[in-house]
Amino acid sequence: MNAIIKVKNLTRVFDVSKPWLNRVIERLPKSYLTAVSEVDFEIQRNSVYALVGESGSGKSTIGKMVVGLLNASSGAVEVDGIDLSSEQDAEKVDAVRSNIQMIFQDPFASLNPRWKVRDIIAEPVAARGGDTKGLSERLLEQVGLSAADADKYPHEFSGGQRQRICIARSLASEPKIIVCDEPTSALDVSVQSQVLNLMSDLQEDLGLTYLFISHDLTVVQHMADKIGVLYLGRLVEEAPRDVLFSSPKHPYTQMLFDAAPRIDGFGREVEPPKGEIPDAINPPSGCAFHPRCPMATADCSKSRPEMRKIGDTRVACHLAE
Repeated sequence: MNAIIKVKNLTRVFDVSKPWLNRVIERLPKSYLTAVSEVDFEIQRNSVYALVGESGSGKSTIGKMVVGLLNASSGAVEVDGIDLSSEQDAEKVDAVRSNIQMIFQDPFASLNPRWKVRDIIAEPVAARGGDTKGLSERLLEQVGLSAADADKYPHEFSGGQRQRICIARSLASEPKIIVCDEPTSALDVSVQSQVLNLMSDLQEDLGLTYLFISHDLTVVQHMADKIGVLYLGRLVEEAPRDVLFSSPKHPYTQMLFDAAPRIDGFGREVEPPKGEIPDAINPPSGCAFHPRCPMATADCSKSRPEMRKIGDTRVACHLAE
């Protein structure tokens, strides 16, 4: 298989310390939050790779590092063999980044309210000096809107229509990769399906590669070819979609599936998840999930499990078998 994106040992640490004077008066050390910790995965060309996990698990941080909005503290993101953090190949990095676009979670917040839709969609091309004549009108029709909508402003559209405008903007520069950061979570359920079907059709027609970020397992099951499960910034399980849904190996993945609503779930009794997500500033030793895990042993609190293969699944758990 041909991997278009390779994420290697990716880590991102944020300095969340109080201001210097406060630290001096209160005699406090600096504080650091590890949002992403030593994450490795590959995304195959023309496929959909999904990242799932609870809020605060590091999904959006990884997406922003893949796009280039955030720099990695350590590790690397390679796109078509080019390390995005490389300063020696600045021209190659710039060329690669022009092939990556992003669809944000809130369609209204990601659109400039003072610009007409025509200018918003054409911006990625205009910024590089490309020809934008008729571009916005063509893309609006491609995503199911009218060419006449190009003269309107974002506030004149519904949430679903605004997300279609965001999709049209992401397609303007003819990218190979689109990072989708919970693109339907702010939409009604009926509109979600329309947007997801549009994205699936565009992916097949244009040969796009998606990094799809979501906390909705139903959406992920509909869209993804392969799924990575994140917990407290760590990748704990990765498997093809059908394998993961039929046979989850990690206790955290099993907990997510048990907590998800199901059509046939009326009257079922599911034990609620134990404990709360640990503090990312002071994460637990060993396996980050061990304080909440019903299977945890003494080894789980002492050593961090390495990712290993079990069949088609990669899993980080001492007791995965």
